[in-house]
Amino acid sequence: TKIYRNPRRRACGHITRATVEENALLVFAPDPIQPFANSSYSQRLTFHLGNGAGLVLVDWFTSGRAACGERWAFDRFQSRNDVFLSGERIFMDSVLLDAATDPITSSHRTGRFNCFALLLLVGEPMCEASASLLKEISTRPVARGAATVCSASPVRRGAILRVAGESV
Repeated sequence: TKIYRNPRRRACGHITRATVEENALLVFAPDPIQPFANSSYSQRLTFHLGNGAGLVLVDWFTSGRAACGERWAFDRFQSRNDVFLSGERIFMDSVLLDAATDPITSSHRTGRFNCFALLLLVGEPMCEASASLLKEISTRPVARGAATVCSASPVRRGAILRVAGESV
């Protein structure tokens, strides 16, 4: 998903709402979001899962067109994910990078990384995969200065994997 700048500096975005019926599985894995220089983007993803339903969600974004000198050169990026199971929120994640508040490239924000990803596995069909993911990541050593860094955490009815990479 390429996010072009608007000559009038207007933001763009999208809203996705999905309902996953009982005992069904949804895999939502779009291309990474690539915000170009001076662009603004906002997205909201909302998933409602029925009893016994599952979700695999990939939400990832890049630094933009780094090869063109547009590394973290966008104005604003915002992403929010909400997951509900039988009407109750079981997961919420929000990311906001806004150049107006602090340089996006500062070491405590994006540092040397050019890609950030979230993989969420939730629901009954993903229980085994979630447990396996948590076990696998917990055994990996953390290497200082590694090109790719990842962490996994349990969430209600599943697991979340977060990845930061120097390249896509």
